[in-house]
Amino acid sequence: MKRPFVASALLGAMTVWAFTVEALAIELPPDIVKRGSVKVALVPNYPPMEFRDPATNALSGFDIDLGEAIGRKLGVKIEWTETSFAEFMPSISTGRVDAILSGFTDYTSRHEIASFVDYLRSGPKFFVQQSRASEFKEMAALCGKKVGASRRTMFPAEIDKWSQKNCASNPIQFVGTDGSADARTQLRQGRIDAAVQGNETLPYLMDLEPGTYAPVGDAFATQFTGIALPVKEKVLQQAMVDALDSLIADGTYRTLLAKWKLSDNGIEKATINAGQ
Repeated sequence: MKRPFVASALLGAMTVWAFTVEALAIELPPDIVKRGSVKVALVPNYPPMEFRDPATNALSGFDIDLGEAIGRKLGVKIEWTETSFAEFMPSISTGRVDAILSGFTDYTSRHEIASFVDYLRSGPKFFVQQSRASEFKEMAALCGKKVGASRRTMFPAEIDKWSQKNCASNPIQFVGTDGSADARTQLRQGRIDAAVQGNETLPYLMDLEPGTYAPVGDAFATQFTGIALPVKEKVLQQAMVDALDSLIADGTYRTLLAKWKLSDNGIEKATINAGQ
């Protein structure tokens, strides 16, 4: 009767050993190894990427699950640090955090301060109230209309670019909002005709508020979401690439995409600074 127990114990020990070998195979900066953790900044207000579960107040979302999975691959703990969007880049440049994992878009304008390990493909998308969907059967119907989006993103510039190309003398009237939640509020109140946010968020939001929103057309630009890291931290950048590629290879990444309705936004391989 003791043999199955011994075999089980041996198997468990081998599993722990295998995990340790996997973790140690990825080189990390000495200070992170010593601390045993990676400090990661986030703003939990962008479901399904990151948010606080209304029932438990616990951090939840794709980025949370992905970050914890990366931590297991690296053999370290993820220390989540809540901050504001405005503090993202200063927190990286001053070393208050090691990384930003918070639905943060990889733009070349940010490469001077941060390098991005890209883990998701996305793009801005128009949407309207479901009650007005018949008015907006195609994207051209948005010309001349009031369209809102977070002024803290690059969406205003992308909307303007699309409007100049497609609306000629009847351009979109852009309305800057205080984040994507404010854009949705203004849309429901009828203060704007349409709103824009990343196409990675719409399926989840439409499930949360059935019958409220209707997408219009396809994403009108291609963007990459990435883990922002200090430019000089080349070892940490490569560690993140290796961990993410390992999660892609073993199927964990695909499982998390499906869980959060992001399967259409997945990538095949981690890249660095692929954003434009």
